[in-house]
Amino acid sequence: MAEAHQAVGFRTSLTSDGAEVELSAPVLQEIYLSGLRSWKRHLSRFWALVRIFSGRHPMLFSYQRSLPRQPVPSVQDTVRKYLESVRPVLSDEDFDWTAVLAQEFLRLQASLLQWYLRLKSWWASNYVSDWWEEFVYLRSRNPLMVNSNYYMMAARAGNAVHALLLYRHRLNRQEIPPTLLMGMRPLCSAQYEKIFNTTRIPGVQKDYIRHLHDSQHVAVFHRGRFFRVGTHSRNSLLSPRALEQQFQRILDDPSPACPHEEHLAALTAAPRGTWAQVRRSLKTQAAEALEAVEGAAFFVSLDAEPAGLTREDPAASLDAYAHALLAGRGHDRWFDKSFTLIVFSNGKLGLSVEHSWADCPISGHMWEFTLATECFQLGYSTDGHCKGHPDPTLPRPQRLQWDLPDQIHSSISLALRGAKILSENVDCHVFPFSLFGKSFIRRCHLSSDSFIQIALQLAHFRDRGQFCLTYESAMTRLFLEGRTETVRSCTREACNFVRAMEDKEKTDPQCLALFRVAVDKHQALLKAAMSGQGVDRHLFALYVVSRFLHLQSPFLTQVHSEQWQLSTSQIPVQQMHLFDVHNYPDYVSSGGGFGPADDHGYGVSYIFMGDDMITFHISSKKSSTKTDSHRLGQHIEDALLDVASLFQAGQHFKRRFRGSGKEDSRHRCGFLSRQTGASKTSMTSTYF
Repeated sequence: MAEAHQAVGFRTSLTSDGAEVELSAPVLQEIYLSGLRSWKRHLSRFWALVRIFSGRHPMLFSYQRSLPRQPVPSVQDTVRKYLESVRPVLSDEDFDWTAVLAQEFLRLQASLLQWYLRLKSWWASNYVSDWWEEFVYLRSRNPLMVNSNYYMMAARAGNAVHALLLYRHRLNRQEIPPTLLMGMRPLCSAQYEKIFNTTRIPGVQKDYIRHLHDSQHVAVFHRGRFFRVGTHSRNSLLSPRALEQQFQRILDDPSPACPHEEHLAALTAAPRGTWAQVRRSLKTQAAEALEAVEGAAFFVSLDAEPAGLTREDPAASLDAYAHALLAGRGHDRWFDKSFTLIVFSNGKLGLSVEHSWADCPISGHMWEFTLATECFQLGYSTDGHCKGHPDPTLPRPQRLQWDLPDQIHSSISLALRGAKILSENVDCHVFPFSLFGKSFIRRCHLSSDSFIQIALQLAHFRDRGQFCLTYESAMTRLFLEGRTETVRSCTREACNFVRAMEDKEKTDPQCLALFRVAVDKHQALLKAAMSGQGVDRHLFALYVVSRFLHLQSPFLTQVHSEQWQLSTSQIPVQQMHLFDVHNYPDYVSSGGGFGPADDHGYGVSYIFMGDDMITFHISSKKSSTKTDSHRLGQHIEDALLDVASLFQAGQHFKRRFRGSGKEDSRHRCGFLSRQTGASKTSMTSTYF
């Protein structure tokens, strides 16, 4: 998801003076330390592995030792695939020059760098994942807000917190079944370890992830004040009604925020080096309060404003909902926490998730459990309260006291100003597409993800009049400690299809044939990425080794200076058995989104909700004159209808732009006003 933004900017994390000093360590020492960290992690969970073949109910980590290690691809294959991926977006001259650089790299440096990666792959659990976490995330000095965090949509504070803690209880006891791909191949479960009790601690040059074994409280923010709320009583979890009581006490507390306390959390949205320096003073002056927040199981923000879909203005209300989850007001989320649970005044829920500790499917799995549990298992009484009875003996939530030194007041003000600028620049658009969904695509005998990805290429071309490098996130959890790989979805085959769709001389059968070829190519790329034969993580690791060895590679430098103007991701629905989509559509997660990876680009995520709806989340920057989230949303809807109309089962769909010709396509790109794009966007559902 938001990893594309971090991937673009990671090269700068290797070029500061401080980073250069750390990378002067011998590469063999770094490889040794990678392996040492791996073995420590394995030993810490060894006790769980005795149930690898424990019958019908394996534990969460039961399959870990049976997972293969991620292979290091052939460097010749990687370079060949890379050149193939950039051919559609480069001029002949630029491509020829890139090919020359690639051949020079293969001749002079590739074999040495590859040798070190193979050595690491033999010794460490995964040849790339620890470097990915460090250099892409923890060394990034950019603000976390918008750049690194992502959001999920879904009153419910008592039940929701209780459900989250029930999930943690099951996680600690490893009672969550390991995920099996196609019901057969186990996926790595390592990322689940850091969902709770985890904080990203800022450093001047590099952050680190602090994970506690346990925490029996949550940190709560409301109207500029911070509270510590205990989650257990006599070693048992508080009931939902007791938790509701505690949150109501906070809502009823009339005490005002102390000076500068209200905007304190804006520091977590500041550049990481700035926040690290200020945190040193804060840790000295307000150590207890800081520890209460950083040591919490997770962070809870009780927003004073409502959010979510309104019938009066569905389009604007959904966009505002997404924006509130992604950025808030810049000072009402603790962006360092692994996740913030956001409860709006009208009971709507959402998550803001920090990205470094894990990828979206992990937090998504937790969120699905939470939504299903709080609605269908815990439920509510007829008067709208959580079931059960209040506990008048519970001590009141502890108000945190921040002794803020004068010298950090200006830092808070500057951080708030920067956060507001960043927040106000994000253009979020959410729209549910309900004319067809997964069931229609299935009837066409196609992969649903490939169908959407090729349609996105058509939509983006109509929006911008050109092709661009496209980032699609794919998981590599078939391998031990695997995280993600990039699928470069803008292929030559996809471009051929798009050009045919914009050529009035091309017939429907011709376009359909090209579409099937493009889908087949995308499927091949996706399978290669998931099986460890992708391009980008290998090139990333080669680049890291080159920096350790102080070798200058013009080819690798060029590769990692590329911009991803279209960053995409599918939000997986992993536990459909928890939901009755047809009878209770309001209780299914509406997916989530992330910020754009490029100042003139788009971030697009999508989720298949049941069989007949797809919800899209689109982001861009208002400062760009080239992008408009609502405009792209309209192009996506039109592209989906145009593609569907190529099939016999979809010929009843209205086709809006087919055969308009190249000249008209250019005219449509970039000249629709924001107002026009917004007014054309159709909201076809109220499933929120």
